[in-house]
Amino acid sequence: MSKRALVVEDDSNIAELLRLYLGKEGFEVMIASDGGKAESSFDLFGPDVVLLDIMLPVKDGWEVCRSIRRKSSVPIIMLTAKGETVDKINGLEMGADDYVTKPFEVKELIARIHAVMRRSESNAPVEKKLVFDKLVINLDSYELIVDGKKVDTPPKEMELLYHLASSPNRVFTRNQLLDDVWGFEYFGDSRTVDVHIKRLREKLEGVSEQWTLKTVWGVGYKFELHTDGQ
Repeated sequence: MSKRALVVEDDSNIAELLRLYLGKEGFEVMIASDGGKAESSFDLFGPDVVLLDIMLPVKDGWEVCRSIRRKSSVPIIMLTAKGETVDKINGLEMGADDYVTKPFEVKELIARIHAVMRRSESNAPVEKKLVFDKLVINLDSYELIVDGKKVDTPPKEMELLYHLASSPNRVFTRNQLLDDVWGFEYFGDSRTVDVHIKRLREKLEGVSEQWTLKTVWGVGYKFELHTDGQ
């Protein structure tokens, strides 16, 4: 799936140059020639990165940056002929991720685009939700959905099931599960794991042929996926 770049630039030559180079990098590009169009284009296009000139008709880049930041954390790179430190500080304080002064080397700009997008992706919150056939394990909301129905499940059972299902087909010993789910300070009996597995099985047994909460005799447990449905 291609990434989307919104270029907000009133100089048509620069805008078309950026469209050309970004296209070669696999980006789908939309151009807005003034600050007013920038905001409507942002809502319509849903870009993954915004290249934003400061000196624009209708609304300047500062105002557009503030507007975007009120509703999105998408990476923004400010483009401007101004090179004063105060302008760079203003842009960064308003939420811009980077600042490039004209005239710029397109290759450097492309490198900066990839860098801010990588940072943005690495900082994005990771959703703790696993989806299998007839099973949804949502650790963010501590909800277990089995065959379309919400099943009341205690927190430790949820955490145990999520931990096993996060690494399908991997076998965990009871002690590993005690360490990973209950924590290193837990000094209880390893049979605690067995009890929680038994309760989970009561909720999950026979729901799907595509996965199983399986005992590996003499070792421990695993969440097994059956790719062939067997």
